[in-house]
Amino acid sequence: MKRTYTPPAWDERATLTTYLDYARATVHAKCEGLAEEDARRAPLPTSPLMTMSGLVNHVRWVEYFWFQVVFLGEDDQGPWTDEDPDREMRIAVEMPIARLLAEYEAQCARYRELVAAHDLDDRAKWTDRDEDHVTLRWVLMHLIEETARHNGHLDMVREMVDGVTGV
Repeated sequence: MKRTYTPPAWDERATLTTYLDYARATVHAKCEGLAEEDARRAPLPTSPLMTMSGLVNHVRWVEYFWFQVVFLGEDDQGPWTDEDPDREMRIAVEMPIARLLAEYEAQCARYRELVAAHDLDDRAKWTDRDEDHVTLRWVLMHLIEETARHNGHLDMVREMVDGVTGV
């Protein structure tokens, strides 16, 4: 996945989707060359779910939630439960990091198509919470912020597990 933050055109849609793709590509870049055992290590004793694998799976499921549940109004089929709201991070340590990244990339490709097929002003269909008023534009902005924030977590965890910096 190529990492660029320069959009092919300067309209709002191209700018938003380019920045989201840049953040997505950064997730992959942060994991490049990562050993499988390091992908599962939790270097912060007070945050046992803060692993490279857990963070990758989390950003994947965050996109699922905002695009499929909130925007499209589909039933929530995420891995989380009321008893284990962070389950997507917990189960990630059972999966190879390459699989998590491949599933994330495949999902991102589907969401690129979804975004291309809708107007930025289209409203979310989910009405269970205050998010029923959000637009596709807002969802894209939120996912840029969310993914970029978790890239910072990936950066710190990566440095702690194997010393790699500057990705």
